[in-house]
Amino acid sequence: MSSPLQTPFDSVENAQQYVRLLVEAIAEAKSEIEADLGAAAAARSERRVQALRIVQFKLDKLEQHLKTSGRLLNDLRTLRRLLLDERPEPTAASPDPIPSNEEPEEPGF
Repeated sequence: MSSPLQTPFDSVENAQQYVRLLVEAIAEAKSEIEADLGAAAAARSERRVQALRIVQFKLDKLEQHLKTSGRLLNDLRTLRRLLLDERPEPTAASPDPIPSNEEPEEPGF
């Protein structure tokens, strides 16, 4: 049998990469809209300027959502690694032992 087709969502890592590509595409679109906005303002096309500002707003919101999604995917990847023992748990730093010939310092009040 042939293996199933791979999609961007076969793994958390693939989904992260897909989200990164979308963020890059949004950045490109935002720069293009900025240029179009300048041209529309120079042409004194108020209706077009308003429409482009709405597009900017929507792209900003989409970018925020995708960045949040990227952080959520990172959290999921970390939790999966922890649950499946793919990554060792961080060890707590042990305090330096107090030499037996010295008394511990009293906290100053």
